[in-house]
Amino acid sequence: MADTSYRLTRRTMPWRLSHRILGVNLIILLVLALALLFLDSFRNQLRDERQAQTRNLAELAATAVPKITPADVPMLLGDIGNATGARVRLYGRDGNLRHDSWRGTVPSYVLRDPSTQRWTKEAARAIDRAFNFIVGERSLQDFAEPPVDRLQAWPEARQALRLGGTAATVRNAPDLTPVLSAAARTTGGEVVLVTANDRNFTRIVRQERTKLAAGLLAAALFSLLLSLFLARTIARPLRRLALAAHRVRLGRSREVNVPRFNRRKDEIGLLARAVSDMSQALRHRMDNLDAFAADVTHELKNPLASLRSAVDGLDRIEDPKLRGQLLDVVRQDVHRLDRLIGDIGEAARTDAELARVAFEPVDLGDLVGQICSGWEDRRLTGNVRIAFARPRAASAIVMAEPGRLARAVDNLIDNAVSFSPPAGLVEVAVTAVADEVRIRIDDEGPGVPQSAREAIFNRFVSVRPDSDDFGRHSGLGLAIARAIVKGHDGEIDVADRDDAPSGARFTIRLSAASIGVVEPA
Repeated sequence: MADTSYRLTRRTMPWRLSHRILGVNLIILLVLALALLFLDSFRNQLRDERQAQTRNLAELAATAVPKITPADVPMLLGDIGNATGARVRLYGRDGNLRHDSWRGTVPSYVLRDPSTQRWTKEAARAIDRAFNFIVGERSLQDFAEPPVDRLQAWPEARQALRLGGTAATVRNAPDLTPVLSAAARTTGGEVVLVTANDRNFTRIVRQERTKLAAGLLAAALFSLLLSLFLARTIARPLRRLALAAHRVRLGRSREVNVPRFNRRKDEIGLLARAVSDMSQALRHRMDNLDAFAADVTHELKNPLASLRSAVDGLDRIEDPKLRGQLLDVVRQDVHRLDRLIGDIGEAARTDAELARVAFEPVDLGDLVGQICSGWEDRRLTGNVRIAFARPRAASAIVMAEPGRLARAVDNLIDNAVSFSPPAGLVEVAVTAVADEVRIRIDDEGPGVPQSAREAIFNRFVSVRPDSDDFGRHSGLGLAIARAIVKGHDGEIDVADRDDAPSGARFTIRLSAASIGVVEPA
C-alpha cells in the first residue's frame, strides 16, 4: 500500500516555511512602518502644541495692548519677547510697524546660515527631508524677513486684520528649523504679530528619531538572527538532502542514508521523507533488477545447454530413432525458451505499464466470467472442468486496468488447471465482502506446502512434481500475477482448501470501487 508518512496538510503544518519567511520579512517592515507613523504623529502633535502656544501668545498681547497706555506698549512687547524667546511686533491701522520687541535689545533668536554649520547638521537635514518625503509631509514655505516690514508683507497678519481672530502659519528657516508665527487683531484695529524660531522643536524630534533608529537597529539585528535561523532550518537541511541525492545518483553505495527529519512538520520534513522513500524504492527496484537479471541468466542457461547438447549430438548419431528423440528435445527446448522469453518480457513490463495506465471501473463478475468461458471454449484443459460462481450483477466493481487484471486471473486459472488431476474440477468464484472484492480459485491438486507458500510467488520458482511436462511452465506466472495484484493495491495469498480433502485455494483481494451501483445494460 502507498506510504502516507509524508502526506502533510495545512493542519499538520501550522508553521510552514512560507509563514517563517513571510514573518521575517514583515517584522522589520512592520517595525519601520510603526516607527514612521509614531514619529510623524509625534511631530505633528508637538507642532500643533507649539502653534497653539504661539496663537495664545499673540491673543494675549492683542488683549493687553489696548488696556495699557501707548507709552507702556514697547515695554510690554519687550517683556513678552524676553520671557518667551519670540519677536513681537505691533502694526498700526495704516499697516506700518509701530513697535518691535527687538528695538533697543538683543534679538531673542538668530536664523542660522547652514553653510556655516558642521556636516553633521547637513546630514541631519538630509534625514529630515527623507523622512518628510516618506510620510508625505507637505513642503513649507521658506521664512525670510521682508525688505520693508509692513503688515501687508505678512499673509497671516492680513488674514487676522480682514477676518478678525487669530491666524497662524509655520515656515522653514534656512536650516530647516520651524519658524512659528501668529497674528491677532486688537480691539482698536491694530495687529500683533508674534514670530519664533523654535529650534527646540527640531531637537526634540531628532532625539525621538534617534531613539527610534536604535529600536530599528535592534529590530534589524533580530531580523538578522531570524534570517540565520531560517538559513539553519532551511539551507542546511536542503544541503544535506542534496548531498544524499548526489550520492544516490552516483550509485557508489546502495545504503545511502537520506535524512528523514521526522520531527519536522513543514515542507522540509515532507521533502526529506519523500526523498528518503524515493531512494528506498529506487534501491529496492535496483536490487530487484539485479536479482531478476541473475535469475534470467540462470534460467536461460539450462535450456540453452540442453539445446546445444542435442544439436551437437545430431551430427554424431545416425540412428533415425535416436535422431528423432534429439529433435524432440530440440523442439521442447525451443518451446521452453519461447515461453520463458515471453514470460520474462511480460514480467519486465508489468510494473512499468501499471505505473502509467489509468484505472477504470471493472465488473469482475463479467471479466472473470469471460476468462472462464475462454478456457472452456478455446484452451486445452484436457478433461479438467472449470466452474464459475457468478456474483450478482454490478456487485463486484473495482478500479482496475482490465487487461492486466485479466492476465493475473488467467495465470492463476492456468496454474490451477496444471495441478488438477484428470477429470478434476477448478472452482472460480467472485464475491463482495464489506468494502473489498475477492476472487477465489480452488483446485483439487496436492496443495502448496506451508513452507513454500511465499516462495511460489517469487520469479522462476515452481514447486511441481518431477513428472510434469518439461518446459511447460517458466515459474513466472504466479510472480506476474502477484505484481499485477500489488499494482492494483491488492493482496494475493494461497492456503489449503477447507471444503475438500486436498487442493489449493488462491485468493485475490481488491478494494471495491466507491461508485454507485451501475445498472446492467
